[in-house]
Amino acid sequence: MTSEAQVLLESWSAPKGLNVALCLAALVYTAGWYRLRRAFPNPFSVWRLTAFLSGIVSLWIALGSPLEAFDGVSLSVHMVQHLLLMAVAPPVILLGAPALPVLRGLPQSITRRVVGPILRLIGWHVPTVFALALRWNWLHELEHACFFGTGLLFWWPVVQPWPGTARWPRWSIPLYLFCATLPCDVLSAFLVFCDRVVYSPYLSSPRALSISPIQDQEFAAALMWVCVTLIFLIPAVIVTLEILSPQRVSLPEETWAELKGISGQPLDASKLEIS
Repeated sequence: MTSEAQVLLESWSAPKGLNVALCLAALVYTAGWYRLRRAFPNPFSVWRLTAFLSGIVSLWIALGSPLEAFDGVSLSVHMVQHLLLMAVAPPVILLGAPALPVLRGLPQSITRRVVGPILRLIGWHVPTVFALALRWNWLHELEHACFFGTGLLFWWPVVQPWPGTARWPRWSIPLYLFCATLPCDVLSAFLVFCDRVVYSPYLSSPRALSISPIQDQEFAAALMWVCVTLIFLIPAVIVTLEILSPQRVSLPEETWAELKGISGQPLDASKLEIS
């Protein structure tokens, strides 16, 4: 480890507020999942709990671990954070079908007066400026929130977290994922083959990773290129296989009625079938 890296680690402090929030989210989901699983073991299986908690861990690695100390000095580390916030944490959290477990895990008074209205709001559009985000901490945090929020919105139609309503035909999802890889491929190719450092703040940052800024940029671009391609390819293949060989198990109507009562929201009748 270089002396610069040692200094960064010594000056870094864990974000207590974020860590507390992530722990509370994990506890609320787990409590709600446990209550629902006792009544409905099929839709609320262990793999959903594992998926949600994996997403929470991904968020912690990106924002609450010592990795955060290096994002201002290495584009590669910054790219790892962005991948975790946009391409890893959102889909696995949505695979956990978080709506009902969270509603069930919270006190009923909070669920009815606070969470219900919030869940009806959908909107996320926050512009980010790379250089300013590195200089201003509050804007940096806003940038991370923007990436994670955008990731949730992007992955929602792909995962279709139960018991949500499918608004897109399933055959369009592989095309949707393929088109999403194109901007990342263009940007990655530009950063890999560009002969200059695009993000100037990294020119004057400490050499914590013992590589030059241009090497750091090339590695970050290659990381984005490979990871995004694989992360988008896997669900595209899974959805294609589902379309070609659909296999579904129906829930009893009385079970569906009870779940509808728990959520307090109108649910799509087509979701009587759980993959």
